[in-house]
Amino acid sequence: MSRTLLRPAGLRQLLLLWLLLPHAPGAGVEARTVRPAPPCPAVCEPMRCPPLPSCSAGTAPVLDRCGCCRVCAAAEGEACGAALRRPCAPGLQCLAPPHRGSLGTCRCPAAGAAVCGSDGRTYPNLCALRARNHAARLRGGLPAVHVHEVDCGDPGTRSAGWLRSKYNFIAEVVEKVAPSVVHLQLFSRSPLSNKDVPVSSASGFIVSEDGLIVTNAHVLTNRHRIQVELQNGVQYEATVKDIDHKLDLALIKIEPKTDLPVLLLGKSSDLRAGEFVVALGSPFSLQNTVTAGIVSTTQRGGKELGLKDSDMDYIQTDAIINHGNSGGPLVNLDGDVIGINTLKVTAGISFAIPSDRIRQFLAEFHERQLKGKALSQKKYLGLRMLPLTMNLLQDMKRQDPDFPDVSSGVFVYEVIQGTAAESSGLRDHDVIVSINGQPVSTTTDVIEAVKANDFLSILVRRKSQTLILTVTPEIID
Repeated sequence: MSRTLLRPAGLRQLLLLWLLLPHAPGAGVEARTVRPAPPCPAVCEPMRCPPLPSCSAGTAPVLDRCGCCRVCAAAEGEACGAALRRPCAPGLQCLAPPHRGSLGTCRCPAAGAAVCGSDGRTYPNLCALRARNHAARLRGGLPAVHVHEVDCGDPGTRSAGWLRSKYNFIAEVVEKVAPSVVHLQLFSRSPLSNKDVPVSSASGFIVSEDGLIVTNAHVLTNRHRIQVELQNGVQYEATVKDIDHKLDLALIKIEPKTDLPVLLLGKSSDLRAGEFVVALGSPFSLQNTVTAGIVSTTQRGGKELGLKDSDMDYIQTDAIINHGNSGGPLVNLDGDVIGINTLKVTAGISFAIPSDRIRQFLAEFHERQLKGKALSQKKYLGLRMLPLTMNLLQDMKRQDPDFPDVSSGVFVYEVIQGTAAESSGLRDHDVIVSINGQPVSTTTDVIEAVKANDFLSILVRRKSQTLILTVTPEIID
């Protein structure tokens, strides 16, 4: 007798429901199984990338895993993985699931680097900063920006970054030298108002605690009054103690109430081509201006510049020297003065009088002081000159087609404002051919003519013109 097997009425439905339900891992079907990631294209074609969707708050567009198309970075808790070509936002890691082929999840690393926010607070990691920003947005507050990946530190003791602390040697030199650099303002008495009016500015540097200052001779022209301003803004009246127009060096004196910081003179004879140098001064009346460069040539002799009868030597540098930088120090990386800025020929070519000459000038001054000799009267014309060498002549003709057709003479590089030279009608880029009927070809010829004569008849070539100018040199006490 056969028995009929009875099946529960809902068994078929239960079996079907069991087959449809997701199984736990290892039960025959894997969860979140995805297809392998497609290979990256051999050539990136951004035009074929899909349009960028709107990224959620706290995320930003980043390049996909192929480094080609921009996608929205996955935020914390969102899916990530190769198949999605979607990297996690900066500071997050894509934590892979235990089974290969499944998607990962963006999470904060267990031990992330501390970050500094724009609010001045240090956060344990970037995720902590984002959490703070999320809470701030909910409250309507202002989020903090990730500044850098180090502790913010105490604002009063925060140190510079490693690269800055290692390579900011120029800033260290300036910090050491700047307190000893001064700004000079030159005044002249106006014939109309009988008042002092500023006519020019220059620079200088302190060489003694009691107020001796070195500057260029050519800046002390037609000066009725010299005003010296220190770095701290304190101003003093100055008097001229010594001046040498051939060396283009001058020594002035102020009477400070306290000892002043001084600069030491280095040995310019030890200077090497290629060394870093720093020029400080007040170009265009802008105080405490710094430029830097390298030494192009050390101890360039006057004969190399065409000064046949001169034993002067110069330091050539590419540090920028402009009007007002004259008289300021040129220092090495030890902060020692190795020259005094005096002449700019063109961009990238400037000259400084070596410190060995400054030392000699100061030694002669002190020797005269010990012997009780007063500063003798000297004549001054008010020119900055260069001998018209063949190289200079060719350069000037290339720059100015109207340059005079001459073969020799003295090139007037600059006529100093407010001097006898300016009053006579001399102009920049004039060529002096003769003085009192005698041909001149070197700056020494001009200097000797000024010393020997009270009145000068100067034959000048200016473009296509030939002029005869009469000059009475200024007497400097």
